[in-house]
Amino acid sequence: MVATPFLFYFYKFAPKGVEEWETFFGNITSGGFDNVQIYLHALVTKLTFVLLTGIWFLTSRNWWRYAILIPFTMFLFQLSGVINFKIDYIDEFDFWYSLPIILPILILLVYISYIAGKKSGDSDELKQEVDNEIKKLLSDDL
Repeated sequence: MVATPFLFYFYKFAPKGVEEWETFFGNITSGGFDNVQIYLHALVTKLTFVLLTGIWFLTSRNWWRYAILIPFTMFLFQLSGVINFKIDYIDEFDFWYSLPIILPILILLVYISYIAGKKSGDSDELKQEVDNEIKKLLSDDL
């Protein structure tokens, strides 16, 4: 979470006006964009929002947390549009083409959230015991 502002501005490290950037991670090409910097800006922006909404979904305990999957899915569509540079309009990527990619990701997120919720249910009893001990220690009724 702390690194997301730095991730958001990562594109500024790319050289301006070049269509291919050689890094020690490999070559980054501009794809369907005018240059690498514009491509990285689009990619990192979408990736940041996917990361933040994914973390929000996984850490939320509210009953409405499944509503977070709606913007998460939208950001995944847009990210897949940036990665698939052969299309003309980035944010108008067709839902049906991206569904086979996004559906397993959504199922995995729901499963991880279910497992994390089950684990936290066990720890609630331990937390209650710790709270009771702290109350005992702070009270005069030792």
